[in-house]
Amino acid sequence: MSGEIEVLGTNAAAPFSLKVHRGEGMVLLAMDWKVGRPPADFVGFSIEYLPPGNVKFLALRNRITFATPPANVGTNPNSSLFAPIQKFRWVHFPFDPERNGEYRYRVRPAFMDATRTITWGDPQEAGLELRRETYPGVLNIAFARGFVSSQAFVDRYVSAGPISTLLPEKADDGLTFLPTHPKTEDALAWMGFEARSAILEVLDQAVSDPTAKVCVVAYDLNEPEIVGRLEQLGTRLRIVIDDSAAHGDPHSAETQAATRLAASAGAVNVKRHHMSNLQHNKTIVAEGAAVRAVVCGSTNFTWRGLYIQANNALILRGERAARVFRVAFDGYWRHNSVVGFGTTESTRWRDLGLGDLDARVSFSPHAAASARLGSVADDIGRATSSVFYSLAFLHQTTGPVRDAVKRVTADPNIFVYGMADRQIGGLDLQLPNGNIAPVRPEALVKNVPEPFKSEPTGLAGSVGTRMHHKFVVIDFDRPTARVYTGSYNFSGPADGKNGENLIRIRDRRVAVAYTVEAIRLFDHYHFRVRQLQAETAVTALRLREPPLAGEDPWWLDDYTAPVKIRDRELFA
Repeated sequence: MSGEIEVLGTNAAAPFSLKVHRGEGMVLLAMDWKVGRPPADFVGFSIEYLPPGNVKFLALRNRITFATPPANVGTNPNSSLFAPIQKFRWVHFPFDPERNGEYRYRVRPAFMDATRTITWGDPQEAGLELRRETYPGVLNIAFARGFVSSQAFVDRYVSAGPISTLLPEKADDGLTFLPTHPKTEDALAWMGFEARSAILEVLDQAVSDPTAKVCVVAYDLNEPEIVGRLEQLGTRLRIVIDDSAAHGDPHSAETQAATRLAASAGAVNVKRHHMSNLQHNKTIVAEGAAVRAVVCGSTNFTWRGLYIQANNALILRGERAARVFRVAFDGYWRHNSVVGFGTTESTRWRDLGLGDLDARVSFSPHAAASARLGSVADDIGRATSSVFYSLAFLHQTTGPVRDAVKRVTADPNIFVYGMADRQIGGLDLQLPNGNIAPVRPEALVKNVPEPFKSEPTGLAGSVGTRMHHKFVVIDFDRPTARVYTGSYNFSGPADGKNGENLIRIRDRRVAVAYTVEAIRLFDHYHFRVRQLQAETAVTALRLREPPLAGEDPWWLDDYTAPVKIRDRELFA
């Protein structure tokens, strides 16, 4: 259905319910048994989907199969028809999510009888449009896939060549690195996902509009496709590039980019500074007769930002949004510390003028009187249903937001999933039961059971930051749903020292999109944690058959563990 955020299956005869949540280029399918618990012979859900323009449903592929194929298995044992999904929710990435039209999903409960034959119960069907833009012509949320550490990346690209032929070993080599991987074009498009295409689209529109003037603030800058387009703008470009720490070195990628852009735009149009600590924005503002657009979010304009990390980019369209960000840029152009910038109007909550959307932005560094960190923490504390977060560096800093996350996690009435990057490699997963599950790089290579394969741990084998998002979603399933995001790391330095943008959007479509992103990342890494922490290494993962006498069915935890019960009920 056009414009729907969530759609329900309506088949009263089906023994289970289905809810499909719209993400950005992905969907979250959530199922629940309608009455009581499933029967013992229930072995999972068979999921099929019908892309726009297709006449035949396509079965999702399950990497995990039964140890012995079902008696009636077809020619594709990995089809979820014969290798059902043994989970009550599933995130699906369609092959081409940008197709116009409805994606339709058909889900059936699968059963296995004593002869090991698979049969299916009554289905639920539901359809919605994914469409490329979140709100066409107004707002687009675009994610980088962040799946270098994934089975899909291994399957698609590792066998064709080492990661060192696809991505530069060092950040400072980024502007001169030439990939030699035979699948470079396809791999970069796949890894960069919609974030890459959306950012390049804005720059291409600006390049092709001779009246467009472009203002850029860049923290990291080493991606040649982006720098090349900035060079094409000539004197229509003004740019501020961070020069903190290694960024200011004579041979850093940022210094190389500044030298190149000074040659194309003129030295007078290129500035270097780091505010009172970091110039941490990643923003592009294009204003012309044919384009008025803003790029912001967590995505640095780098190889790592687009192709390694989980990141988000927001594309804002409209005269007011562009003006608000350009006024902030002018403030950064004039001031290089909180002393000058902290009292400008840009530090207030500024309405972005995105139609009916309640969307506002506040720029850092803030003076003490206009600080935002405490108010964000207070809003997290007002959650009534759920909090989802993906916050790089949360556990490296102290402050009110970290304290607020701890408090809501301890509240049994609030469902909390979260991820935070570790200072020395790896991630922390915040479980709804209050426990922290650490993810270390070794989780990607140790205790890897068949049919899974060892995964790259980062850029050309290094660790680095894989989860770079900065977002918090509060009460995604309520009319009061809201999201905080931007370049802002929810820390004291982000609030009072750095150049940053903090965006607040009160809207369910936006909240659901970020929630689906949080879920897909959480599930991705939680699986790896469970394998690493297993007391006995599992040599092969297999689907579970109906239990014999004295055994438990595969779904028992979903109906007995309080956390899993709440998870199942919240989404379905």
